[in-house]
Amino acid sequence: MSADEVRTRISQEVSKRLDLALFHVHLAPPMLRIRPLPETSAQFFFGKDRDEMSHRAALLRAQLPHEADAIIHEADDICRHEFSLLGYDKIDYGPIIDWHSDPVHGKRSPLKPWFKIKFLDFNEVGDHKVIWELNRHQHLVTLAKAWLLTGNKAYPTELVKQWYSWRQANPYPVGINWASALEVAFRSLSWLRVRSLVAGCPEIPAAFQTDILLALQSHGRYIRRYMSTYFSPNTHLLGEAVALFYIGTLCPEIPGAKLWRKKGWRIVLEESNRQVRPDGVYFEQSLYYHVYALDFWLHARHLAQENGVIIPEPFDIVLRKMLDVVQALSELGPPEGFGDDDGGRVFNPRRNQVACMTDPLALGAILYGGDDYTPAVTEEAIWLFGDKSVEATKKRRPRAVVSRAFTAGGIYLLNDDESVPQQLMIDAGPQGIGHSGHGHADALSLRFSLNGQRVLVDPGAYCYISPGPERDWFRSTGAHNTVRVDNLDQAVPDGPFAWNSIPRVKVETWLNRQTFDYFVGNHDGYRRLADPVLHRRFVFHVKGGLWFVRDLAEGAGSHLFESFWHFAPEFEVREERGAVFAESGSPGKTDRAVLSLLFAGEPGWKIEISESWVSRAYGSKEVAPMVRASAHAKLPQECGVLLLPTTQPSDVGTLVALDGVRVQGVRGYRYQTVCDTEFLFFGEGLGSWRCGPWSSDASFLYCKLKDGRPAQVVMVSGTFAEWNDKQFVSDASPGGCFEWRHHPDNLGADMVRDFEFRDSVS
Repeated sequence: MSADEVRTRISQEVSKRLDLALFHVHLAPPMLRIRPLPETSAQFFFGKDRDEMSHRAALLRAQLPHEADAIIHEADDICRHEFSLLGYDKIDYGPIIDWHSDPVHGKRSPLKPWFKIKFLDFNEVGDHKVIWELNRHQHLVTLAKAWLLTGNKAYPTELVKQWYSWRQANPYPVGINWASALEVAFRSLSWLRVRSLVAGCPEIPAAFQTDILLALQSHGRYIRRYMSTYFSPNTHLLGEAVALFYIGTLCPEIPGAKLWRKKGWRIVLEESNRQVRPDGVYFEQSLYYHVYALDFWLHARHLAQENGVIIPEPFDIVLRKMLDVVQALSELGPPEGFGDDDGGRVFNPRRNQVACMTDPLALGAILYGGDDYTPAVTEEAIWLFGDKSVEATKKRRPRAVVSRAFTAGGIYLLNDDESVPQQLMIDAGPQGIGHSGHGHADALSLRFSLNGQRVLVDPGAYCYISPGPERDWFRSTGAHNTVRVDNLDQAVPDGPFAWNSIPRVKVETWLNRQTFDYFVGNHDGYRRLADPVLHRRFVFHVKGGLWFVRDLAEGAGSHLFESFWHFAPEFEVREERGAVFAESGSPGKTDRAVLSLLFAGEPGWKIEISESWVSRAYGSKEVAPMVRASAHAKLPQECGVLLLPTTQPSDVGTLVALDGVRVQGVRGYRYQTVCDTEFLFFGEGLGSWRCGPWSSDASFLYCKLKDGRPAQVVMVSGTFAEWNDKQFVSDASPGGCFEWRHHPDNLGADMVRDFEFRDSVS
């Protein structure tokens, strides 16, 4: 520990015990008197303009009528004490809300000093996430919004009743709802929103605004004293800093508010440099936490701009990079998640599914202007920006579809819209930061979307704490679209938020060219075995054509080698004539998606279709199809999988591994259809090789024959390629790549380097 960490931890421990001693003698912690101010210039949402409040409510009705209705329906449920939290719908809390209970699991947290509560112990508190989600008081914001939408006085009446109920049931420092500074921060943000939304409401008692201000003072004091500087310096520290900045900015009546504002903003800026990788990927290696953090920063920036706070240019650069990641992940369909899923959101907690992870684009389009992002109108943007949220969507323009790589975060996106929109994502980054608490054992895993639908999916997180093995299963290697060896995870779980033996991932090759994409990567997660194993994954895509995935296990001895393919729950998966077909949507419909898989491996490989689990939001799970290819054999061992995306079922042809070539330093595959034959050769990089009539020194060679004539050629890291001893590609410089695709009107139109194509293949 540094000297500052020692001082901070000692100070926090002393403060905890001093506050408890004061509580025991029936004294509250020392609080300073609120200073009455005649007028404040602080701006939040729409300031104090009641007409603007009504206008934004009407705008929401006009632009998103279904979401407006959903707010009202949820508010009605809240008045009946039925709460939809995380992935759970309508949890009944009964006539009197117990703010310390987890009704989902029938548990109740003990009423003892917050720092003595073991909130990660399921037996003591149940799932603390369920308890904390209710106590964030975001549902009170829903009641306030419902009042603005309807004028129904039942909503603010219930809001006030619940707020005072909570205050009475949660005297500081007793109870689980004081056990996390981040949860105190979330609650503070909710109260600030409520205070703004119901300002001037005749059903709100006159004392409410003063009482909530005093409560915000105590919350601010707690956050400042118990910030997660050394406990959990990630989204916890960030969220706490944002709340401190908000309270300090919007509550100038509180003594010390200026210091809170200054400290909160300083930490917000500092953490944007520390918590984001150079390419804009959030360092927890989780899409959910990426958006979680981005929301915090965007909201803080919005408040800063409204209140004349100087916004440094480097801060905006970081946020724009993070927005770029979200934009890229959602370019051709809904984004696909990876890593942990917290289940909460900074603004609207009901928008907690993967498809809602694009919400920050709406804020980014307004804050930064231009047409860099392709947002839809969101409820969040309407409340924060009013008419600007609608105007931003009018600036959208078609964007060129290109493959992307975020190399620091290890996200590789292979994009194609030549025939039907499709995106394949490769996770080739670090597992996380430190002990990778929110990362999963999913190195080199794939996700695939087709025609706007998620096809090959990430399982989600489902839970953080449970009485069973669910936490470890959902973050395990076998739950992801990657390879598992000897029934072991790539990393070793060490409690619910840590890993040991974390793999190192290395990207060997990444080529994004005009007619193809090519990726090669490896990880050493199985080097820890008695007979070490290195997993290498090769991904090749012909634009407008096939996808090929080759998994190679290098090493010695016999091992169980498994390749997993997890599908979205909407897909029906069947095996027919040696191929696997995954289909979704009705025949003839525009949203139809069909993905066919052909497997080719050594003798002894088995293909099985079974069921797995997918979690769309924290606390919910559903059955989904899974395909498993496996073999128990001596290494080296490999499996080739061909992915063929279409919108209708069709004859997919056959895929075979060419026999007897491994010892010659190459592995070949042949894909055959009625009219076309496509060859793929993977060299070992040790010099020239021969496979039947084909020879080359390339590390990868692809050739497509159409009606017996060459139609396309790709060569990577080679100087020549021959067929039947006739050279058709030659180049004096090794290490580059060559691509050629036949066009009837212009034979060499797609040449990208000065190669010679000799028309000798017949």
